[in-house]
Amino acid sequence: MWQLVLPTALLLLVSSGVRADRQKAVVILDPEWVRVLQEDNVTLRCQGAYPPGDNSTEWFYNGSLISHKDSIYFIKNSRVSNSGEYRCRTGLSLLSDPVQLEVHMGWLLLQTSQWVFQEGEPIRLKCHSWRNKPVYKVMYLQNGKSKRYFPQNSEFYIPEATQDHSGSYFCRGMIGRNNKSSDTVKIIVQGPTSPSITVGFPPWHQITFCLLIGLMFVVDTVLYFFVQRNLRSSMKSWKESKFQWNRDPQDK
Repeated sequence: MWQLVLPTALLLLVSSGVRADRQKAVVILDPEWVRVLQEDNVTLRCQGAYPPGDNSTEWFYNGSLISHKDSIYFIKNSRVSNSGEYRCRTGLSLLSDPVQLEVHMGWLLLQTSQWVFQEGEPIRLKCHSWRNKPVYKVMYLQNGKSKRYFPQNSEFYIPEATQDHSGSYFCRGMIGRNNKSSDTVKIIVQGPTSPSITVGFPPWHQITFCLLIGLMFVVDTVLYFFVQRNLRSSMKSWKESKFQWNRDPQDK
């Protein structure tokens, strides 16, 4: 019995280690903005590990698998209907975290690469115009107060975010002779999170360690009963042999 248990347990150990080593795929936007205007082109790239000879990629839109199999998903002349959640997966990677893309209509749009930042991270904001029309006298505002002014359109760059940078942002500027404003964007800057305390090994090492302990317990238990059975069999044979040896000849 234990000859079968040992290979099975070892196979379980190896397969669990392989699954623990798999990394999530990552969806990368190009350009990096999660908010775009209608008719903008958007490229989504799936980064992940592929098995030899198989470069196919699975793409999910709003939770549903779509037919596109290439690692690059190109959206030409985007529409509001292209808004939604995008995820991907490769042959040797786990399903990626979702990327939320918003396609808006309007003359001006305040673009950001994400909505939630950690303290110390840089923040980039861009006042983007429909069909990239020239914009000048651009002003960025936070909670209704002016934060930065540019005679010519430029990005508003914050090298190290603090919680004071949280708030509602929008931009406005001149397109031709018309003063245009974007809608507002809620930016959240989170404080430092407490690092998780890990005792001993990283998680997948812990899984392997626990499986190894379980394997040793199974093997030890099987060997114990195997030895006990052989010992009882040996004692029985010894007693029978002793009984035969002690019998008186006239009893034959």
